[in-house]
Amino acid sequence: MMGNIKQTFIKRVARELIDRYPNEFNREFEHNKRKVEELTTVQSKTTRNRIAGYVTRLVRLKEEGKIL
Repeated sequence: MMGNIKQTFIKRVARELIDRYPNEFNREFEHNKRKVEELTTVQSKTTRNRIAGYVTRLVRLKEEGKIL
């Protein structure tokens, strides 16, 4: 089974947010959704939610030590 492919824009924005604001995000999607809304100018709810979901995934992977 293959995973979902995220748009490059979503990945880029998510990584940039984590690099700029490493202590703002945690493992909770709802919290990350609000932070993405505060820290970006994304107009679309769908795009905001996708960015927040990818940020949540990256935070979890980072905590588990699977990525640097």
